Amino acid sequence: MSVARGSTVRSVTIAVDGHDVTVPEGSTILAACREAGIPTPTLCFLETLTPVNTCRVCVVELEGSRALVPACSRRAEAGMVVSTDSERVRHSRKMVLEFLGSSVDLSLADEEIRQWMHEYRADPARYGSRAETVAQPPKVQDELYIRDYEKCILCYKCVQACGVEAQNTFAIAVAGRGFDARISTEFDVTLPDSACVYCGNCIGVCPTGALVFKTEFDMRREGTWDESRQSVTRTICSYCGVGCNLDLHVQDNRIVKVTSPLDHDVTSGHLCIKGRFGWRHVQAGLDEPEAEEG
Repeated sequence: MSVARGSTVRSVTIAVDGHDVTVPEGSTILAACREAGIPTPTLCFLETLTPVNTCRVCVVELEGSRALVPACSRRAEAGMVVSTDSERVRHSRKMVLEFLGSSVDLSLADEEIRQWMHEYRADPARYGSRAETVAQPPKVQDELYIRDYEKCILCYKCVQACGVEAQNTFAIAVAGRGFDARISTEFDVTLPDSACVYCGNCIGVCPTGALVFKTEFDMRREGTWDESRQSVTRTICSYCGVGCNLDLHVQDNRIVKVTSPLDHDVTSGHLCIKGRFGWRHVQAGLDEPEAEEG
């Protein structure tokens, strides 16, 4: 939260799980939970995007409120009494995780989500196999990234990153209603035929692996993708003078993907096509046989 020079930041104090927590006015309950060191699961939330309240795994119990409230978007108000670990909260979070796990493939979701499923003993199998409405093959339409909507939980973060929150391209949006709701290009055309400029910012915000680099997709299919053998090196993009930070993910001395730190004040995690995908020339020729001498 930016503050004008010379102004005084007002604060509010709320009770979270029996502990008084003071945060700047305008902060969310989630921010208060984090300030107090209380772990809170999130899926659709990202610090660089406006909360849209779709996944509901961050809900907490607020004294005086009939319904559970989303911690990621509800502003903290002085005197609030919040419970993050009541039986009602645990039951709600467990059911949300079970519903998600029974309807989509969460095998590539953030490790934190798998930990929360273990914490709440979520058992997606109770609701049967994944719905036919989401069962579909990955969309492999170019050599940069793929869309595997069988893993999509409709968190809308990719739509936000493609829209006013970052790129302002509006190549994708939510189409359909109810069980037919899905992320789609305009008129459901292929990605190369859409307005997509291949910035890859949708990949950077996806929490479930529904959007991944083609390199990662291919290596996972080959069984060679191994994050335990990967190192991450931070550098500065050399394509222009903006100064975007790049995190190079390297395995076996090869760049396998590029990300950008969320806390960098130039990029906030976002990049252009050159920064995100323009690294293949670095290792060009590595697979070519060496010329014989003589």
